[in-house]
Amino acid sequence: MELVEVNSVWKSYPRRLGMRTEENAVVQDVSLSIDAGETLGLVGESGSGKTTVARMILGLVNPTRGTIRVDGVDVATASTEELKRLRRQMQPVFQDPYAALNPRMNVLEIVTEPLVIHEDDSGAALGNGSQQRRTALRVKCVELLREVGLDESALTRHPHEFSGGQRQRINIARALALRPNLLILDEPVSALDVSVGAQIVNLLRNLQREHALTYLFISHSMPLVRYLSTRIAVMERGRLVETGEAETLCAHPRQAYTRKLIAATPELPAGAA
Repeated sequence: MELVEVNSVWKSYPRRLGMRTEENAVVQDVSLSIDAGETLGLVGESGSGKTTVARMILGLVNPTRGTIRVDGVDVATASTEELKRLRRQMQPVFQDPYAALNPRMNVLEIVTEPLVIHEDDSGAALGNGSQQRRTALRVKCVELLREVGLDESALTRHPHEFSGGQRQRINIARALALRPNLLILDEPVSALDVSVGAQIVNLLRNLQREHALTYLFISHSMPLVRYLSTRIAVMERGRLVETGEAETLCAHPRQAYTRKLIAATPELPAGAA
């Protein structure tokens, strides 16, 4: 079953050229789908339009043309109630694990922030009394931290006290707080060294199996995408140039650009496989 449908999507921004303004298309006629429970790898060099596609799926920007549906709902025209439901169902994990965390908040506050924001929908589960609510949030945070390989000692600490890999684990815990169906993973390991990045990729793989998650995994690294993805979509200069099953596409790429991406990035270390 298709969870995400991207149909003939364009995204343009105005660009000033001397005395005139023209539209600069950063995404051009992209169509793709993501089935429930699978990982679609979206790969391409910087500036290829990958992140813009992700932001449109999340509803952070609207397409200039075309439609994007998540769980059957058109993201650009969804009602307030539909958007609230969609935002519980899909969560992002961004590239920079430090910039994504509020340095003034401790881990308990960071991880449970989505639960507090959406408390109208989940308040019954958190309890009615203030002490009961605080206890429920703490219990939930400990559960989420354990899922990503961190323990209770992290609760009162702040982001600067953690390594890059630990901070990304905190980001992932926060993304899981609302038990979403879809995670948008935008270069989640590119700011980490190779061995730490491999650990995070394996964590994501295990979490997907445990929670039947659907992933859009965005990266410039073809071997990384190949390892984690069911299918791969290749973007070049705003256009989708090739799609296919991960193993088949990597073994027999049809496009010269795809072959270039495969040749440009090293294989994962042995510990990642």
